[in-house]
Amino acid sequence: MAKTMAVNAGSSSLKFQLLEMPAEQVIAQGVIERIGMDDAIVTIKYGAEINAERLVGHSEDDEHITLSKDGKGKKYENVTAIKNHQQAINFMLQKLTDLGIIKDFNEITGVGHRVVAGGEWFNHSVVVTDEVLAKIDRLADYAPLHNPANAMGIRAFQKLLPDALSVAVFDTSFHQTMPDENFLYALPYEYYTRYGARKYGAHGTSHRYVASRAAELLGKDLKSLKLITLHLGAGASITAIKDGKSLDTSMGFSPLAGVAMATRSGDVDASLVYYIQEREGLTNEEMLNILNKKSGLLGISTISSDMRDLLDVQDTNEHANMAIRIFINRVVKYVGQYVAEMGGVDAIVFTAGIGENSVPVRKMIIDKLNYFGVKLDEEKNNVRGKEVEISTNDSKVKALLIPTNEELMIARDVESLKA
Repeated sequence: MAKTMAVNAGSSSLKFQLLEMPAEQVIAQGVIERIGMDDAIVTIKYGAEINAERLVGHSEDDEHITLSKDGKGKKYENVTAIKNHQQAINFMLQKLTDLGIIKDFNEITGVGHRVVAGGEWFNHSVVVTDEVLAKIDRLADYAPLHNPANAMGIRAFQKLLPDALSVAVFDTSFHQTMPDENFLYALPYEYYTRYGARKYGAHGTSHRYVASRAAELLGKDLKSLKLITLHLGAGASITAIKDGKSLDTSMGFSPLAGVAMATRSGDVDASLVYYIQEREGLTNEEMLNILNKKSGLLGISTISSDMRDLLDVQDTNEHANMAIRIFINRVVKYVGQYVAEMGGVDAIVFTAGIGENSVPVRKMIIDKLNYFGVKLDEEKNNVRGKEVEISTNDSKVKALLIPTNEELMIARDVESLKA
């Protein structure tokens, strides 16, 4: 059987799944975290009986291989220095061979790449050509933390796997169904026609997957539902999905807009940005760097961009507590806006790193949403990384925890283009 590699290259991470297609059987999956640091964390789970269970957590022990907790296969773990995405990809592919997961690189016949920004050029997944890659490069201004990493991943894989079909799957394509009143900014219209100044959104592949799974779990047609999907990770976005389509989403022209995130500010008054920039004597690039990499949870807490770190000290550290409250506040505001915009909601869906794994964050959010009929079952909510309904049986609005699987969606799109 042909193998497809689904790749999700983030600003400091590389996630992948290797699947037998079209059977959709996952034979290996892994993540390299903290790329660019001396203590990058590599985790690869593999074995004949592996399924699509997501990797949760990691070990900081020295390199070793152990049986996975579910007894279905093995897990390779390592902490090592990985300087950039090119090195991460080289390390990952070589390790797949060393571990006997593949015998030869040629077994991989398709590689699907998550790309954050596709602008208005791409409303669906496409085979990568030189023209497509050039457009991805040109769209880097829309997603400065991701498109360069996405393009680097594509080039690295093309170099190592020149015969494999290379496909770009765009986060923005799902949101191309938004009506103009939601995607246009109230700026002179010529800026839209000249420069494409509009809302594009992000995380579309994730929102598309969890919405589909939510409909299956609820036993209803997706087109009949009003859903709000909460992709809460280092990058976070909220999406209103009506009639099976993206109606509105929190991220904007770039992934900088929307809720407060790990290091991104989220929504900020543009006049304030100009005010600070002038008084600090900052260049445009320096200001964007602050908004993208030094703000959010990190900027407010002053200690960490990781929600887990902040929750550990929230009772003793005022700034950590403040950062958590701001994060919850921004999420709740967007959910409330979308309930009003859709005229109600049938279910809210938690996904991504924080959404899937943080019991207290889910509780804090739902506790503030009781007014429209969602009730938390605290026992059901006491879980990490599992597909489950976490609302009470009598809850008018359902709350679901659905681990995202962007990699599976990417692999499916690759398969659809192999004709």
